[in-house]
Amino acid sequence: MKHPIRQIVGIIILAGLSACATSTLQRAPVVDRTLVSKPLVTKTTKPAVEKDWRPEAYTVKKGDTLHSIGLEFGFDYKDIAQWNNIQPPYVIQIGRQIKLKEPKISPLVKESVEPVATALKTEPVTAGKPLDVNTPKPEPIISTKTSDEVTLLTEPKALKEAYSEQAMKAAPVLPKPILKPIESPIEPTQTEAVKTEVATEKSTVTDDDAVDWSWPSNGKVLTGFNDAANAKGLDISGTQGQAVLAAGPGKVVYSGSGLRGYGKLVIIKHNKTYLSAYAHNSQILVKEGQEIIKGQKIAEMGSSDTDHVKLHFEIRKLGKPVDPAKYLPANPAT
Repeated sequence: MKHPIRQIVGIIILAGLSACATSTLQRAPVVDRTLVSKPLVTKTTKPAVEKDWRPEAYTVKKGDTLHSIGLEFGFDYKDIAQWNNIQPPYVIQIGRQIKLKEPKISPLVKESVEPVATALKTEPVTAGKPLDVNTPKPEPIISTKTSDEVTLLTEPKALKEAYSEQAMKAAPVLPKPILKPIESPIEPTQTEAVKTEVATEKSTVTDDDAVDWSWPSNGKVLTGFNDAANAKGLDISGTQGQAVLAAGPGKVVYSGSGLRGYGKLVIIKHNKTYLSAYAHNSQILVKEGQEIIKGQKIAEMGSSDTDHVKLHFEIRKLGKPVDPAKYLPANPAT
C-alpha cells in the first residue's frame, strides 16, 4: 500500500509544480518606468543684442560741429555729411535736422529704375528684316554624296532660293579638305601655371562687437571714468612726446583740433559699435581714412587744450562713453 500512496503524492507534487511554471510564464513582465530614460530637453538662448538708442535725426544746437556730432553718436562725420549732402568745409546751421541714418532708396527712384531693368531683360531683336512666321520654310535637300566628297554648287546664282536637284547633280565633286588643328602658342601646362595675383589691402575694420583692446600709453591713471562728473574717459599721465598707441585695430575717422576741449585729437572707428578717442596730443602722426593696427603709434603725448601733459582716452559704444577700465587689460604701469 505504500507504493500507491507515494505515486499519488508524487503526481500531486508534479501537478503543483507544473501549475506554478505555467503561471510564471504567463505573468506580464514588470517594468520600472522610473528607469526609462527620457530625452533631454535643452534650451538655447541667443545673447541679448543691445538696442541702438541713437535717433533717426538730430537738431543742431549752438556749439555743435559735424565732428562733435559724429563723436557723440558714434559715426564717421564724413558719413553724416554724405547722408545729409553737406559739402566741405562741413558748415551746419543751428536748428537744422541732421539725419543719423543712411537714407533708403526713394520709392520714386525705385519706380524709375524698374522699367529700365525690365527693358534690359528683353530678348535681343534679330538684325535685318523681321522673319515672317507664315512664310513656308524650304524643304531640306538630302545629298547622296559620301562624307569624303564636297559638292561645289554653281546654281542658282545671286538668289536666295533652295538648290534644285538639277544643280545638285551638275555640281562637280571635290575631295574633302583635310583640316589640321591650330596649335596653341601656349601649352596647357603653361596656361595653368600662369596666375595673376592682385594685392589688396584688407581692411582692419570689422562688423563684430569684439575688440582686442590694449592700453594706449604706459602711465598711471590720474582720473578715472565718471559719467556723472563729465569724466568721459581716463586721464593717463606721461611725458611730453611720449608715444600714444592705438588701443585696437580700426580706421582713423578724425584727426585734428576742431573739437573744443580735446586739443589735438585722434578718433579711431573699430567697428559699427566702438570708437576710441585720444586727446591733448602734441603731434598727430596719422591721417583720416588711414587703416590702423593695434599698438601702432598714432600720436605723441602733449598738453594741447589742457593745463598739463596727459592723455585723455575714451571708449565709446554706439556713441555713449563707457568705462575703459572695464575693457582694457591690467595696467602695466601699476
